[in-house]
Amino acid sequence: MADYRDRARCRNEDPELFYPLGEGRAFAKQVAEAKEVCEACPVRAECLEDALARREPDGIWGGLTADERRALLRRQRGQLPCAS
Repeated sequence: MADYRDRARCRNEDPELFYPLGEGRAFAKQVAEAKEVCEACPVRAECLEDALARREPDGIWGGLTADERRALLRRQRGQLPCAS
């Protein structure tokens, strides 16, 4: 089975684009540029699933920043039914 990354739009991009550093406008611009690559990616969902499963602590994966992924995981945990 081929790895989903072989079909990713980011495969020919500079990996540093997806690991923005700093703060302010430059940081926000880099995040926006990375998310734009993810926007039309045919494997965006697979990428996000993989990052969530691995608890990827850094970078932009599946169109989400690390903070956005943590928030998504918290929301998902809150939706899980409690065992009785």
